[in-house]
Amino acid sequence: MLALTVPILSVLLGFSAQPAQALETTAREAVIIEASTGRILFEKNADARMPPASMSKLMTVYMVFSRLRDGSLSLEDQFRVSENAWRRGGAKSGSSTMFLEPNKQVSIESLLRGIIVQSGNDACIVVAEGIAGSEAAFAEAMTEKAREIGLTGSHFANATGWPDPDQYMTANDLAHLALRTIEEFPEFYHYYSETEFTYNGIRQRNRNPLLYKGIGADGMKTGHTQEAGYGLTATANRNDRRIVAVLNGLASKKDRSTESERLIDWAYREFSNYALFKSGEVVSEAEVWLGTAGRVPLSISQDVLVTLPRKARKGMKVSVQYDGPISAPIAAGTPLARLVISAPGEEPVTLPLVAGADVQALGLVGRLGAAINFLIWGESG
Repeated sequence: MLALTVPILSVLLGFSAQPAQALETTAREAVIIEASTGRILFEKNADARMPPASMSKLMTVYMVFSRLRDGSLSLEDQFRVSENAWRRGGAKSGSSTMFLEPNKQVSIESLLRGIIVQSGNDACIVVAEGIAGSEAAFAEAMTEKAREIGLTGSHFANATGWPDPDQYMTANDLAHLALRTIEEFPEFYHYYSETEFTYNGIRQRNRNPLLYKGIGADGMKTGHTQEAGYGLTATANRNDRRIVAVLNGLASKKDRSTESERLIDWAYREFSNYALFKSGEVVSEAEVWLGTAGRVPLSISQDVLVTLPRKARKGMKVSVQYDGPISAPIAAGTPLARLVISAPGEEPVTLPLVAGADVQALGLVGRLGAAINFLIWGESG
């Protein structure tokens, strides 16, 4: 086994997502994720089932975005406002509303803005009935889609987030749903950054407090019920670095605003991303036995980005390990070695390194010469 120390700045790496517990929060449930790497920066009860309140509307919108993407819906299509949607989600219900009127036709785009900006329960029910025939059927489809995309801790009984024992999500599921929405639907994501929307002559402002703070926030959704407390699924983008944070169970709107801002600022301050290699770049070389070349380049076959606490960066150690010398012939792309990276307080990560070039085997005469050299001088190759 050969182990070669590699200069830190010539290595591309990615640590597995290990939570870094370095602060406390008054939120009952919370998670903070670095979007580029999936690194969990902080978590608290992140896999506990919780009432998501209106944050579950992220799933309702995801369902609509999926239909827009596959072409079964367009932004110009219209759904009719049923009596049920008007009564259960309208102003008389005492819930968040878009102020839709019964029997009116409303465009998908307006309904989306009513859900995202105004948190309209009436708009959610209209969408659910228009797509699936009933809100119950739509909720079943939401749960099925959640399982399909890996949200294992979520179940839906309605499209609005209205309190129900069978309506629950986890902070981790909300964070990953936010990430999927951003990555899969860049052409529609801009609706989440709108600060106001006027419908039926009534102007309403987005309830996401971070949109007004100038901290790079561009989404996503608030939630509140008596059981859930105050919650927010939030995301910010600063200098092409995105953070997603989910908080729930806070005591007030003020706590939701200040705590979410504090945790996002903490994530940007305490962690950084380090991109050190690109796919195909050579990391080191390995010795070759009985080949037309004495060494073969070792390349990394993927872009790997690392998220690290800034204080751990200087203590990073990297080595290349392989069993060698490696016998020829060698085909380019063959896994030959391992890149092992460690840093203080971090779980080590191992990445495969592959042959960066073909190396042919020596002919008979060459092999005889190599054998003689080895016997006389102890040289391989």
